[in-house]
Amino acid sequence: MDWSKIKTIFIITFLILDVYLLFQFMKMRDANKYEVITPTSIEDKLKADEITYVDLPKAPIKTQYLSAKPKTFTKSDIAKLKGQQATSTEPSTTLNVMLDEPIQLSSKFEPADLAAFLKENILYGDHYQFWEKNDKKHTITYYQDNENEPLYENINGMITFYLNDENQITSYQQTYLEEIEKLTAKEEILDPLKAIETLHQKGILRPKSKITNVELGYSTLIQLAASQVLAPTWRIVVNDKENLFVNAFEGQIIEFNSGENSKVE
Repeated sequence: MDWSKIKTIFIITFLILDVYLLFQFMKMRDANKYEVITPTSIEDKLKADEITYVDLPKAPIKTQYLSAKPKTFTKSDIAKLKGQQATSTEPSTTLNVMLDEPIQLSSKFEPADLAAFLKENILYGDHYQFWEKNDKKHTITYYQDNENEPLYENINGMITFYLNDENQITSYQQTYLEEIEKLTAKEEILDPLKAIETLHQKGILRPKSKITNVELGYSTLIQLAASQVLAPTWRIVVNDKENLFVNAFEGQIIEFNSGENSKVE
């Protein structure tokens, strides 16, 4: 056999083998590259854990930090209260009030039951939103809001109504934040789904949870002696009973301890 022909056949054979091996290598590399650049989306992760959620507020949303200061109630403020006896020592940032006539509540309380009383008999009553009725503590809590956005867990901006054993409101305690001002220019905040992802990554949002409400409000970022800085905060309600909070600028999880905020890194 002609040696030159044999050599040519070998060369062609090796070239074909090299092309085939190169093709297989490129195919494997592309497959590995595809796996790296397509991580599982948060939607898929939530679906895998059987976590459902309501329609979320549409992004992008822009807002800003606020500043505020506790109001000092004066004698002229107290004089506006009709059918009520304030027991606070004037001046004070906390108003303690006894009602001359208790307010009887129905067995199934609805916030609408107190709407008229708040508006007509409470100082700045239309600046508060219902938060909860605690049957164990015999209290009803309202938080102050700013432009309809609640100030979460803020001891300087809330009303606590106290009930007796006959389901009657007999007294209340009130604090109020005034001179609420925009502290910075508006900036885009975290997408609410990103806040949910943070809770999921930290293991706080458990499998098979149902997110029943997502809303934007404010929480205290910095508490000073005479004022405070408020940060936009996502409130995520789980199973209609558990409230989880995430700083809407920084993305940290917020835990409320004794009226002071702590962050989970």
